[in-house]
Amino acid sequence: MDIRQLRYFLAIANSGQISIAAKKLHMSQPPLSQQIRQMENELGVMLFERKRNGRRIELTNAGKILYDKAENFLNSFDETLLEVREAGEGIRGTISIGTVLSCVSHLPEKIKSFNKQYPNVSFKLFGSDQSDLSLLLENRTIDLAIVRLPLQMENLSVVPLTKEPYVFVISKDTKGFTSKDFISIKEIENFPLLLIHRIKGEGIYERILKEFQRHDVEPNILVECPDVNILLTLITEGIGGSILPKSSVPPILLKEVQVLDIIDIPLQSETVLVYLKERYLSKAAQRFIELF
Repeated sequence: MDIRQLRYFLAIANSGQISIAAKKLHMSQPPLSQQIRQMENELGVMLFERKRNGRRIELTNAGKILYDKAENFLNSFDETLLEVREAGEGIRGTISIGTVLSCVSHLPEKIKSFNKQYPNVSFKLFGSDQSDLSLLLENRTIDLAIVRLPLQMENLSVVPLTKEPYVFVISKDTKGFTSKDFISIKEIENFPLLLIHRIKGEGIYERILKEFQRHDVEPNILVECPDVNILLTLITEGIGGSILPKSSVPPILLKEVQVLDIIDIPLQSETVLVYLKERYLSKAAQRFIELF
């Protein structure tokens, strides 16, 4: 068995079909099937079993054991190769960064500064929900992520970035609010709310609801969405208001929206930079993290 065969095995396991894996590997199906048969003959066990429809395949118990070991081994192997190559090279390559969209403001100045110092390094950026970013970190698709706490994931190194209050954001044209700088939670009670809601796990949505319960106020929730940019677009159209981290409102939108401090909600948003503890990060990624 060799590393190439392990990569084939993982591709099939992740795809669920040999035909799909073959396309991803840019090879024909018969040679791929033959490689898996050779692995099974060498190990003396079946690694896959076909489902009733005959197309989709699933891992056997033996295959599941090999999958976990192979994935860890290949990650370690790839990171070792990267470390060895970098021993003879300067700072170069690509840094893959994930960010929730409301935290993207932390990146422009850092990327600009880093590019001046290390012009041979490029960036891949992934904007997504926190649950998706957790998977991208685990799969090593991204090197690091900028997210808001809480984050339901372990084995992370955490670099604190900022703490900020949550504010109430409404359209500039909203009647009765144009002369106000702050608002109470009771005044929000009947206002149509557009709230951030994570795709998976608990986050600020649940914390906001607890604050309403604590004040014995029933919120009028009109929209739930994981994308802050969609919520801001709806706000500018006068659909409703939202409770958001203050920095998630870009300066360009301040002509169209009004930002009010909430006097009786002590909620704060904590933004952090995270990366896996056990993986090797490229020199470029390590230098970039040092900027924070």
